[in-house]
Formats: sequence, structure tokens, C-alpha cells
Amino acid sequence: MSAPQPAAVYTHGHQEAVLRSHRSRTAADSAAYLLPELRPGQTVLDIGCGPGTITADLAELVGPEGRVVAVDTSAEVLQQAAEYVAGRPGPAAEVVFEQADVHRLPYRDGEFDVVHAHQVLQHVADPVTALREMRRVTAPGGVVAARDVDYASMTWFPEVPALERWLELYRRTARANGGEPDAGRRLLSWARAAGFAEVTASATTWTYATPEQRAWWGGMWADRVTGTALGRAVVERGYAEPEGPERIAAGWREWSTAGDGWFSMLHGEILARG
Repeated sequence: MSAPQPAAVYTHGHQEAVLRSHRSRTAADSAAYLLPELRPGQTVLDIGCGPGTITADLAELVGPEGRVVAVDTSAEVLQQAAEYVAGRPGPAAEVVFEQADVHRLPYRDGEFDVVHAHQVLQHVADPVTALREMRRVTAPGGVVAARDVDYASMTWFPEVPALERWLELYRRTARANGGEPDAGRRLLSWARAAGFAEVTASATTWTYATPEQRAWWGGMWADRVTGTALGRAVVERGYAEPEGPERIAAGWREWSTAGDGWFSMLHGEILARG
């Protein structure tokens, strides 16, 4: 019997403030590097599907004769994803939702043409093992696609001190939870260690600079540091004083109302084969 894989704690949690961010994601803004690889009739495994917005786009791109299997660790989130996808109009591939651990996927060797993971590898205990599993279930000639943010790349203006504190606490907490918050820069290295013969690396950014974008991004993070697993963890572990999350939230609100406020982050991406 093989030894169980190490577990990591999902730093963000699945509270509403987190899902508010996840529900904004689309294949166009989160998987553009993958889109040229997609064709009708393909089978796709979408790992860490969250509330299903990217999944639904993938299903449209490979449908109606394709098939998508969407997996996550949270049964509650999978239910939300299934409801979202069921409510989307138009011809789309069949979508099946299942709980699964990326370290030990319950699928046959070579079962999928495309295996996709968005913002997943930063949260797992062993990203190289995860990529080996993704490689195993990918058919010959298929592709593994992964995209992850690199927290150390995050930059903003004005230079609100509370945001520096937020970034410090997030990276410390994510690593204590068994993840790697600066995953974006490591994807190429991890893929090579996982044995892929060909890896194409790229990067794209998300930027928030309009009044509407600042209000949404800053307000969402203000809620996340005070009302989610992250805010609780930094206090329970002694990384911040009890009033620390609220001070950081105030900093996010300050940034969001700055007329010249700007925030950007880098995402590493890989297309891996063989």
C-alpha cells in the first residue's frame, strides 16, 4: 500500500468573500494561454474547479460532443458549481462534478486530452506529485495546463503600509499551511521535476486600476482578512494581534478609494506535454 500524501490547508477557505473573487473568473481572463489548445470533442479534467465559472467556459469550448470532469475538495463548492453550470444556456459538453485529491486522482492513465488547474498548485502539499498525477491521466499528445499567482510579485500604489503587512501575513500563513504562495515562478521547475518532456512557460497579469475595479478588489480583500479562514488563522497562530485584521481591512478600504490607486499581480503559466 502506498503511503498517504501529505495534506495542506486551503489558506483562503470557502467563505462568501473568497467565492466572490472566484466567481468573477472566466476562461478568457484566467486561461487565455490554454484556449488555442481546445477543440470540440475533447475530454477535459478541471482540477480545483471552485464555483464553476471557468469550468462552464471550458465546457462550451469543447462541447457539445466533448466531456468535462470538474473536481474539487469541497462538496459544498461542487454543488454550487453544478448549479451554476446547469443554469448556463447554450450547447456545451457534458460536465461531471466529483470530489478528488490532485495527489491521487481516481482516473485511468491517459483518460483526458486536457488537464487544467487554475490557482491550485500554490495550495497543495506536493506540487510535483500533483503534476505527475496530472501527467499520468493525460492522453498521449494531450496537454497539462496550470496557472498560479506569484504573491511576491504583487505591487500597488499608493504605498499603503497595511497592505505590506497583509502580504507579509498572507505569505507566512500560506507556507505554514503547507503551500507555496510564490508558486507562479516555480511552475516551470516543478513541471520539469515531474518528468514532462516539453514545457512552455508564460506569464500574464491581473490589474485593478479603475474606480470600479478598485472598489471590488479592495472591498473583497477587506472582507477576506476579517471574515474568512485567513483572518482567523493570523490571529490564532499569533502572527497578528486581534485587531490586526481590521487594521489591514482599513488599509484595503483606504487603497480602494485612492483616485490614482493601482494594483497588479503576475501569474505564471505552463503548457506541459509528454
